[in-house]
Amino acid sequence: MSDGKLSVIPSDPHWQPDRDAADRAAAVVRGFAPGGRDTVKAEVSWYDTAVFVDCGANLEKIECPRCDAPLEMGWWADQMGTHGESCFADLMVTVPCCGARTSLNELNYDWPCGFAQFEITVRSPQRDWFNDGELALIVEALGQPVRQVKAHV
Repeated sequence: MSDGKLSVIPSDPHWQPDRDAADRAAAVVRGFAPGGRDTVKAEVSWYDTAVFVDCGANLEKIECPRCDAPLEMGWWADQMGTHGESCFADLMVTVPCCGARTSLNELNYDWPCGFAQFEITVRSPQRDWFNDGELALIVEALGQPVRQVKAHV
């Protein structure tokens, strides 16, 4: 049986909040879920190194952030393997389409994905994406710009 999760991660893949900011942001996230704070568990995770927070089966394509050209999944998988050997300490790549230097974190993932050392996750969220107003409140609580990842697992 498939399931889903909705995650919020910092835009900076190596940034981590302090415990108080993490708790505030998790409380905000819980408050946006159907059923409210008392029925929803927002999992808060810290990672020693950057991890790839993916959208699971929702990933349809990856494009260059500089020229919007589609990137082959084989090229991307090779980059993930190479950079994964160093626990994603360095995310910089040279894209084959236009030769630009960019980060694996900045590639245009459709659906959104990203790298993070901190994550707030709601499993089976029973809702769609966070809207701009909700994201602004999460950013305020966390003290850092964020992105969201909705996964089908």
